[in-house]
Amino acid sequence: MSFPAVLFTPLLIIVIAFWAVVIAGGADPDADGSGDLLGFAGLGGVPVSVPISLLVVFAWFGSLAGAVFLPAWIALVAALAVAWLTTWLIVVLIGRWWPARPESRADFVGRTCVIRTGRVTPTFGQAEVRAEDGSSAIVQVRQTGADDLHAGTVAVLYDFDPEGEFFWVVPADIATKEH
Repeated sequence: MSFPAVLFTPLLIIVIAFWAVVIAGGADPDADGSGDLLGFAGLGGVPVSVPISLLVVFAWFGSLAGAVFLPAWIALVAALAVAWLTTWLIVVLIGRWWPARPESRADFVGRTCVIRTGRVTPTFGQAEVRAEDGSSAIVQVRQTGADDLHAGTVAVLYDFDPEGEFFWVVPADIATKEH
């Protein structure tokens, strides 16, 4: 309960309580899905709860141990620097094995696709679209106009309808014309 460790003690209690709730099944460590929230600090790519927890634990321990050997203010700064460096190294290692975030359907908006059905109408149609990782997906597509969208035509997915679970498409040549 002395400076500088006292600054991190309440945070450490919160981190321990959070992980106890996670272990008991009462919380999801990636509930907010913001794995890149700390990307600006080099700590992205994993659930935000991981680097924050590591930072708190390492800063608390570093400030506690550092106060034994260094003046309090220097121990505080050193603990924060060592905590960030150690957390960064662990996040980099974890990030190599952490599964990439799967793309959602909304991530396909703006991509080109190839029509796979004989035609696309306001109520029917399918297209093949490629994801960022190179995999492909067959998606339901619809069009509002009378454009001739048939098998093999390249189109652009310009909107997603979550209720109908389909994409609105226009021919790629219309989507890329300068106005």
